[in-house]
Amino acid sequence: MIAALKSVEVHYARGVALGPVDLTLGEGEIVALVGPSGCGKSTAMRLLAGLEPPTRGEVTRAPERGETSLVFQAPTLAPWLSARDNVALPLELTGRPRAEARREADGWLARVGLSGSEGARPAQLSGGMAMRVSLARALATGPRLLLLDEPFAALDEITRRRLADDVLALWADLGPAILFVTHNVEEAVYMADRVVVMTPGPGRIAGEVIIDAPTPRPEGFRTTAQFREAAEAVSDVLARGGAA
Repeated sequence: MIAALKSVEVHYARGVALGPVDLTLGEGEIVALVGPSGCGKSTAMRLLAGLEPPTRGEVTRAPERGETSLVFQAPTLAPWLSARDNVALPLELTGRPRAEARREADGWLARVGLSGSEGARPAQLSGGMAMRVSLARALATGPRLLLLDEPFAALDEITRRRLADDVLALWADLGPAILFVTHNVEEAVYMADRVVVMTPGPGRIAGEVIIDAPTPRPEGFRTTAQFREAAEAVSDVLARGGAA
């Protein structure tokens, strides 16, 4: 077990935002969290990231400091820094000498397909390229837990699919546990070993669907009967949970 929520609830001034929820994420497992807007998916992710405490219940996190990385829907890059320096920044914050951190950053940018763009600033990058920089920055510290909060939502379909395959290839090399938040049922089925479906807010777990397929996905997986059946199963749980 890498992280878990046990009987967790989150209350804000406007009311209950989440829970009660029980969710466990195993070592090296990829779990997708899907549900309607406002159901608390991102709240659950913030709890697992240690960014806020629950109102009730218990959050368990195995990773030590620096072993959890979070990627948001927006790339959140420092606009005044180059791609190289954005990726090097968390390494420098852990005490790496600047020259060493920048060399490592170049290696990570190469791994996400951005060789030749090391000196570019965020404003000079496409949306997909900026997201690749964010992924490189998140992976540079060698996280045991990678939290992806709708990282492809603002991208076109072709770029989304390429990045999904890239993330799965990097996962195969590095093996972090991944929690992937998305509104997209097909994206969840493609990415995850297990798709957890949430009810409308205050979010609870409506059910889950196991995706028993090789990871990374084989070519043409989206066209298979297995993929379609899994997507329909997730959609059925969403419908039973009252999602619009």
